[in-house]
Amino acid sequence: MHWNWWAIFIVLAIATAWDLASRRIPNWLVLPFLAAGFAVNVTQRGIPGLESSLEGIAVAVLLVGPFCLLRGMGMGDLKLCAGIGAWIGPGQLFFALAMTAVAGGLMAVVYAAWHHSLGRSLDGTGDLIAGIFRRTPRRAAPPENAPALSIPYAPAIAIGTILAFLSGHG
Repeated sequence: MHWNWWAIFIVLAIATAWDLASRRIPNWLVLPFLAAGFAVNVTQRGIPGLESSLEGIAVAVLLVGPFCLLRGMGMGDLKLCAGIGAWIGPGQLFFALAMTAVAGGLMAVVYAAWHHSLGRSLDGTGDLIAGIFRRTPRRAAPPENAPALSIPYAPAIAIGTILAFLSGHG
């Protein structure tokens, strides 16, 4: 295994634990991670490494950014995905995000069923999807239901990224 993956796994483990405990992914973790991805890629591969990092970040912004704008994901999730993109590039990140979506969807259904809020969660998902086509934010969940209607997403990002590593996509 390439040593770069160890850095990614360590950050994913910290981000997952932090997100589960606080429902946030801290900037002190993801911003240096993103910068290090640039530095490592440029140092190891020169201009192609820089291009790969920039393209990986662009994939994260294009695929995760709209969900952040629609309040379906948090900005910490976007910054974590951008950092992963800076390390692994666009092809592998695209596959990781596809696996993240599957893992996140399954986690959300289980979490919502456990909290007896599956119907409300599906309504919120419908609002989010409709908002993508309308380009408007979804209506906010009532504060008293917020924990039952959302999940920490770093675990899904970690699962998707690890599956991308194991599959060798990229």
